[in-house]
Amino acid sequence: DSGNFDSVLELLTKASDRSLPESVMMMIPEAWQDNDNLSETKKAFYEYNSCVMEPWDGPAMVAFTDGRYIGATLDRNGLRPSRYYVTKDDHVMLSSEIGVCPELPDSDVKIKHRLEPGKMFLVDFETERIVPDDEIKEQVAASHPYPEWVENGMVDLEAWTRSDEGMKRSKMDFTQTNRKLNMFGYSTEKLEMLLLPMCVTGKEALGSMGNDAALAVLSEKPRQVNDYFKQLFAQVTNPPIDPIREEVVMSLVCPVGPEGNLLSDPSLEHCKRLVVRHPVLSLEEMRTLKNKEYRATDGGSFKTGVIDITFPAGSGPDGFLAALERICDEAADMIQGSLTEDGMEAICLSDRLAGPDRMSLPSLLAVGAVHQHLLKTQQRPKAAIFAEVGDAKEVHDFATLVGFGCDGVCPYVAYEALCKMNQDGLVEAKSKRTYTDDEIMNNYRKAAAKGLLKVMSKMGISTLQSYKGAQVFEAVGLADEVVDRCFTGTTTRIQGTGFEALYRDVERFHEGAYSTTDETMPPLVQSDGQFHYRDGGEAHLNTPAGMVNMQIAARTNSREAYKEFARLTNEQNKKVTLRGQLKFKFDPARAIPLDEVEPASEIVKRFATGAMSLGSISREAHETLA
Repeated sequence: DSGNFDSVLELLTKASDRSLPESVMMMIPEAWQDNDNLSETKKAFYEYNSCVMEPWDGPAMVAFTDGRYIGATLDRNGLRPSRYYVTKDDHVMLSSEIGVCPELPDSDVKIKHRLEPGKMFLVDFETERIVPDDEIKEQVAASHPYPEWVENGMVDLEAWTRSDEGMKRSKMDFTQTNRKLNMFGYSTEKLEMLLLPMCVTGKEALGSMGNDAALAVLSEKPRQVNDYFKQLFAQVTNPPIDPIREEVVMSLVCPVGPEGNLLSDPSLEHCKRLVVRHPVLSLEEMRTLKNKEYRATDGGSFKTGVIDITFPAGSGPDGFLAALERICDEAADMIQGSLTEDGMEAICLSDRLAGPDRMSLPSLLAVGAVHQHLLKTQQRPKAAIFAEVGDAKEVHDFATLVGFGCDGVCPYVAYEALCKMNQDGLVEAKSKRTYTDDEIMNNYRKAAAKGLLKVMSKMGISTLQSYKGAQVFEAVGLADEVVDRCFTGTTTRIQGTGFEALYRDVERFHEGAYSTTDETMPPLVQSDGQFHYRDGGEAHLNTPAGMVNMQIAARTNSREAYKEFARLTNEQNKKVTLRGQLKFKFDPARAIPLDEVEPASEIVKRFATGAMSLGSISREAHETLA
């Protein structure tokens, strides 16, 4: 990361007219979105440059020099220490630690201070002085009419949607809702335990740590592609960002659409982009994107092309792969345009046409395949990718879609499910008050936003712009053919599910929705036992029989009960975890007598409880535990 950053900073300073301080401000901006202490000029500078380049986000203290300037800046959270001294004989020292020069007496120190979050420490050798943070930043921000460019160039999706209020939302038809829910992998558990709390409280539902259900690759039930991915997290000793109390430094706002030339001089053209304030789009925002073309006064426009990501039911794995090929080609052609027509500024991958005769590609596969294809054809910076999909429902679904390149998701089936639960009285029964459909959909979006901020904070990332397309996931049990095509570069340590098996899962979901075509008797929403143990449902490591034997063993000290508990658990392990697939190799020829084996009471004396550092708890606490 440091090498990449250094290369880009050198490119910006040598191949463009930007000064070193301006380039650093552009690459590592301070938290400006909700900072009321910033001047409007500085805010406009940062907003303008967010259209030019995503922030290089994460815990970092960066020192830089070009011969004229030498300086350092801290990330927007201040998650790395940085302190500086200025001596009375005009020497400057900056380091990540205090006391690096122990022989320096305090009487020789004129200034002793720390670098604050998002601030810059700068020495100008030409003027022979330390330039204050406010002075250099105000000077850079005033070098161009950034407030005017931002005002005239950027298109706010929310404002654009409000101006389109003449088109009213059509009334929802719930006659096919159960079929849609089964087709897109919903279950009664997900509706009641995930979606219902989100739409009532505006927060994610709380659950205990640990998940003893089978991994997607080992499951005998059909699973979504999203379930094969595990979120990575920052494995460092500094504390994670608190997305609730440190909300001021976090942001979901993203400019999307065609990007300008990074190295050209700043101009209005760079910020002619669409501003998406929430990655989970409302029905109205998606309708505006699909049906309207934005036309600016200077002749610029923003229009979206719709690509159908469904394919004929029963066409088999070949039809599945042909659909993936088709949507990639269509996306490239739409963005390219033709001799008589300009290309699209955005594409929308939609599965609205899914039904009894058509199955939908999994949204994550579709988004990943199109994103990777456009990267290979060098067209990705020319357009935004939106998804209008039925299988996105929980925070992990949104996180994976955004992490693999999606600019905005409209979970229209989730909205339909929430409105149906509201009509059926389930929302009122849960909350003991009545809600309008708009209120529950807004609460659901609010909960999704908080969930995304939580997921980002685990990786030390503060802005969705930096998280988007970063692929900070590990695939567990996906074959290389899938990862290479749709999720290029993602870590996958074991092989597993290929395109054919993914098609079979889609087919089973579709059969659950349309096994009967009797319109008067739609199917019940499935309950697959993903969260709660159910007979005939998803395999779990902890089973009722196992728990009974463990309790008997604990209460009566019964060795037989414990052996039965161990046997049942080991059997379940084979169905649930990767370690359950391992077998011990026994070689009788290398056996040793038991009397040569040290007793357990002696072995445990050598166990230690040391931690990575003494920073988390005191030395006394460590020694007491030991």
